[in-house]
Amino acid sequence: MRKKLLYYVLIVISILTHVNAIAQDRMITGRVVDSAESTIPGVSITVKNKKTAAITDAKGEFKIKAATGDVLVFSSIGYTKLEMPVSTATTMNIVMAVNNTALDEVVVVGYGTSRKKDLTGAVTTITAKDFQTGAITTPEQLIAGKVPGVSIISNSGQPGAGSTIRIRGGSSLSASNNPLFVIDGVPLEGEGGIAGASNPLSFINPNDIETFTVLKDASASAIYGTRASNGVIIITTKKGKSGAMRVNFSSTNSTSSITKQVGVLSADEFRAIVNEKGTAAQKMMLGKANTNWQDVIYQTAFMTDNNLSVGGEVAKLPYRISLGFQNQTGVLKTDKLQRTSLAIALNPTFFENHLKVDISLKGSMQKARFASLGAIGAAISFDPTQPVYATENPQRFGGYFEWLDRASATGLVNLAGRNPLGQLEQRFDESTPQRSIGNIQFDYKFHFLPELRANLNIGYDVSKGAGTVYVSDSAAIGYVAGGVGGTNNTYKQTKQNTLLEFYLNYAKELKDIKSKFDVMAGYSFNNYKTTNYNYASYNAAGTKYPNTDPAFPFDKPENTLISFFGRANYSLNDRYFLTATLRRDGSSRFAPANRWGLFPSIALAWNIKDETFLAKSKVISALKLRTSYGVTGQQDGIGNYDYYSYFALSSANASYQFGDTFYQGYRPGGFYSNRKWEETASKNIALDYGFFDNRVKGSIDFYVKNTKDLLNNIPQPAGANFTAFIVANVGSMENKGVEFNIGTQIIRTNNLTWNLDFNATYNKNTITNLTVIPQDKNYPGFPSGGIAGGIGGQFAFINSVGFSRNTFNLYKQVYNEAGKPVEGVFVDQNGDGIINQDDLYKGKSSIPKVFLGLSSSVNYKKWNLGFVMRASFDNYVYNNNFSQSGVLSQITGNSVLYNASTNYLETQFKGSSQQLLSDYYIQNASFVRMDNANLSYDLGKFLKNSNANLRINASVQNVFVITKYKGLDPEVVSGIDNNLYPRPRTIALGLNLDF
Repeated sequence: MRKKLLYYVLIVISILTHVNAIAQDRMITGRVVDSAESTIPGVSITVKNKKTAAITDAKGEFKIKAATGDVLVFSSIGYTKLEMPVSTATTMNIVMAVNNTALDEVVVVGYGTSRKKDLTGAVTTITAKDFQTGAITTPEQLIAGKVPGVSIISNSGQPGAGSTIRIRGGSSLSASNNPLFVIDGVPLEGEGGIAGASNPLSFINPNDIETFTVLKDASASAIYGTRASNGVIIITTKKGKSGAMRVNFSSTNSTSSITKQVGVLSADEFRAIVNEKGTAAQKMMLGKANTNWQDVIYQTAFMTDNNLSVGGEVAKLPYRISLGFQNQTGVLKTDKLQRTSLAIALNPTFFENHLKVDISLKGSMQKARFASLGAIGAAISFDPTQPVYATENPQRFGGYFEWLDRASATGLVNLAGRNPLGQLEQRFDESTPQRSIGNIQFDYKFHFLPELRANLNIGYDVSKGAGTVYVSDSAAIGYVAGGVGGTNNTYKQTKQNTLLEFYLNYAKELKDIKSKFDVMAGYSFNNYKTTNYNYASYNAAGTKYPNTDPAFPFDKPENTLISFFGRANYSLNDRYFLTATLRRDGSSRFAPANRWGLFPSIALAWNIKDETFLAKSKVISALKLRTSYGVTGQQDGIGNYDYYSYFALSSANASYQFGDTFYQGYRPGGFYSNRKWEETASKNIALDYGFFDNRVKGSIDFYVKNTKDLLNNIPQPAGANFTAFIVANVGSMENKGVEFNIGTQIIRTNNLTWNLDFNATYNKNTITNLTVIPQDKNYPGFPSGGIAGGIGGQFAFINSVGFSRNTFNLYKQVYNEAGKPVEGVFVDQNGDGIINQDDLYKGKSSIPKVFLGLSSSVNYKKWNLGFVMRASFDNYVYNNNFSQSGVLSQITGNSVLYNASTNYLETQFKGSSQQLLSDYYIQNASFVRMDNANLSYDLGKFLKNSNANLRINASVQNVFVITKYKGLDPEVVSGIDNNLYPRPRTIALGLNLDF
């Protein structure tokens, strides 16, 4: 009996011990690979229903605490989520299946999300793993060269400078050509910047961004109606995630320097020309110095960018909080930009996930000093034989060398160029702008009808721009006789943009007929309100200049956009797809009769791969045909109240005198009540493909965009209006082109992978009409693109029917037998023996027809090497530096001596106003540029008994440019090269720490 009792006791103890072992957490180690046994780094591993989490290192290895019976959840982008129970073993070898087609991948679209396999429109999504790396200061730089059909060109090398972004070419002449940006469901204002900020997007911390989704055709973008003519870019920021707390710290530090200078005469070349061709008085002006003024104004710039984020879950509340600090100097002396940003994301769920709440708050403060950009042109033209600092009367004008005239009341030569360094160091243009973007979004899935969802989005975008401009009364750039000059001015602006959106979404699967329906209908209210404060002008001492009081202390332009929208998706057997959208917009910018516009779209798609004749193919892994048609609108670029007949109070400088008193009068303003929506109709047909288990995949799109009722700035007949020009609906334009992209995984082994992505875009822009009476042959077109250096009213471009926007309209240069241009001699196009406006001819365009992108990423064990390249072809630039300063009159034709372009040595031109209009100055600006080259190393868990992962990286931006262009840089957004702020080469070192 005792033996039996002892036997049972031992069994109970054994069971209890085993149960305790099951319930007790222990360290589980393992390795994650794919079907080819290649390791998968960065896999997220969580313990189901617990807060414990881990991530695989560069070798695909992981450590996590779990108990027997727990379930580990493995997830990674591009792989099917996997759940594995924990047994009594302490090691696990995990094989994850590649989600090659990514058909179930969810992408963000307008007002919701969609499975990638269900998309019928031209939509491209770029995730964080594919972003450009290095010293990134503004969000759009992350995807430059990554998206077919999207051209992103930085406007300059200034800290925080924005970019010119074009999606499938510009759709307008006088209105905006910028795409609509939507950040976490909040559409941003499409025009106008923030006072005191060089770029409104510079307030967004690139480190907080998770994905970019680019909507390119009307099927994808028409849901945004009036603001979608130029495409839509949806930015989704990082959200809170359930699980244990995760901390990330990243730091990037970089140096930047210019790689090339504008070609000007050296001091010795300059002296030789003045001594040979100058007057006695001009020879006396020559100095003894040898000054490279571009060396004087440029410097090596530094930047530090530090970001700290904390994410996890507290009391079932997923959260993410990030703090960023960036401090950057520009390569142009005195240029500075400091940004501090804070982002908070809270993403709780309630009622068993029936109610999801997303709270997103982003705020940013900047502290900037803007360098005087006029110093760039001054450095190119200032006399290289003069010293930087004065040797005569060094106490005056800040000690800088200036051109002096003792007979002048100021002691300065009137209208002479001022010292470039003095312009920089004696002007303090400082600002402290702020911006906050936020929203709260409620998404409720009805308990009694789970197929029905209600979504409410309340958002805001507010900013405040304020700054001062101070110039000392002793500075030459602001000097007034008697020393009471200078500048001490203030500016201020606030913006309050609000958003209210609501929609219902019903989604139902009918398995009996193999169909899925997804129907959505909603309402949107957007209000845009700006307050511009007006101030008088003051001298450096704070004394108000006479007659500078503003007519009003402030102005509050405001406009409202109200919209009703809907979308219907239908799929049959997951092979045939239909999408239809409709949006009705009403804008306060138009008269009541033209206030509302209707913007429809329809799209079809056929998933050919799932047909029986291809379903078993081992070569073709994806094949889908898409086609779409839709209409989008345009309202940006016009005034808020221009359809009204109104009277405006004149400024103090335009007062009428009655006796000894001056009175400000009211004058009528120009108006046009018949203005209506500019509309763009888009057609698209495309093929998505994948081969060899999607190791080769991509798409090819053919598109045509026709814009009618162009918002065009046209002249008014004398006496017909109270303004010389008015924006009216006149004209039409076409963009047509092809987009192609291919992504390849050339090598995929256990230790080595190589991914290579390429995209190409061809776009042809043609103006098809510009007159009220179509195809009026008597109307030549309207000029644009002012040329510096002439007598005024000289333009490089003409916008004319049958040609592209920004087509050069110049004289055809005649050359001698030696191939040298003959000054003032041009081809007489009409043979009348007179060279005049009738002999200008339409030639090349500044807008490229072809642009390319190439990205490479090679992973070998813990190393990663990558680069991004861009190319542009068939675009031309007018070299205004050559035309303005490459002539003898630049040196000897003024009251003081000015330096000249080295182009003078080639042409020996004396200088004439007519010569400025020569096509000799048009140069091929096609180029191949390596934007970025980067190398990183993953140290993994570099500390014992710690889950901290460290990754270090190095990068070079603006690595090289291959081009025939003779100027500073072939990427000139305006097409006219004149004193461009140089884009520097940047070398950066960084680290990324996760724990």
